[in-house]
Amino acid sequence: SCRLLTIRSGQNLHRVRQTGMRKPQDQQLIGESPAFLGVLEHVSRVAPLNRPVLVIGERGTGKELIAARIHFLSGRWDYPFIKMNCAALAESLLETEFFGHEAGSFTGAAKRRLGRFELANEGSLFLDELSSTSSAIQEKILRVIEYGDFERVGGSETIRTNVRIIGATNEDLPSLAETGKFRDDLLDRLAFDVITLPPLRERPGDIMTLAAHFAVKMAGELGHDVFNGFSDQAEDALMNYRWPGNVRELKNVVERAVYACQDHDQPIVDIVFDPCDSPWRPGVQADKEQAEPVALPSEPYDFKQCIQDEEIKRIKDAMERCRFNQKKTAEFLGMTYHQLRGYLRKYELTETEE
Repeated sequence: SCRLLTIRSGQNLHRVRQTGMRKPQDQQLIGESPAFLGVLEHVSRVAPLNRPVLVIGERGTGKELIAARIHFLSGRWDYPFIKMNCAALAESLLETEFFGHEAGSFTGAAKRRLGRFELANEGSLFLDELSSTSSAIQEKILRVIEYGDFERVGGSETIRTNVRIIGATNEDLPSLAETGKFRDDLLDRLAFDVITLPPLRERPGDIMTLAAHFAVKMAGELGHDVFNGFSDQAEDALMNYRWPGNVRELKNVVERAVYACQDHDQPIVDIVFDPCDSPWRPGVQADKEQAEPVALPSEPYDFKQCIQDEEIKRIKDAMERCRFNQKKTAEFLGMTYHQLRGYLRKYELTETEE
């Protein structure tokens, strides 16, 4: 399936064809930066091998998407791709989730249940947040990798399985292994090949490409026929932000901006990075009330210079708080946009404009 969506960039209109893809997991693997293309090349090399792979990256960098790409580019592509977030379950439940259980093996086990290793037979098993598992669970995972067999909880039958493990974490596993928090032998087996994903801040050339992709998709969901792009102000804000949440955070920020834009005939101006930011946010007023009063200098001082320095400091702090969005900064400081521009020019806090 496909649809056409018009995007306005500057004064030019572009029509983008959104096409249905065979693998939904591939849809957001977007980018042209050397670091990102290097990762895709790495994936293409390791995907055909029947060996464990470890994917490391900060939160929001797309570890699950990379794992899915590894699976679908391998010879196992038409067998199950089973996913499991190891941090989402209590330790007491992990064993039955991994290996299944027999009927009557514990209270509430009314019937046999197959575990993830059994469900993923002949396919791939993606284990996210693997570093959160205990040493006992890690030892059992190692045994499956080594020997290809296990027993269900409460059972004695040995189950054979042929599963490719793709582990993922945002932790430094070698450091955890050095301190005894992760098994060295499991790390050795998982690290047949390691794919480390670059954070978004190291892919600056991909930020606006990804932003446009997410904006087009959101505009389509909202039923808009035209997406008028981002203003220079919005683009500067997106490019200057550090993106601690990486691509996942970018997606949320862009979708929020498209949704909040009231005039669909104009480019997006306002970018909100923290939707919880508010002067009435719980704790903000208390912090203000507890702030200590500023002590006056004990010696004579240059009053005008002191005021100027304080104005510059407050403007810089407000700009940083508002993610360098000048409209929001002006509102935050209780002045008009043109008044703020006057201060910025007065103190040479912005480049000279024609």
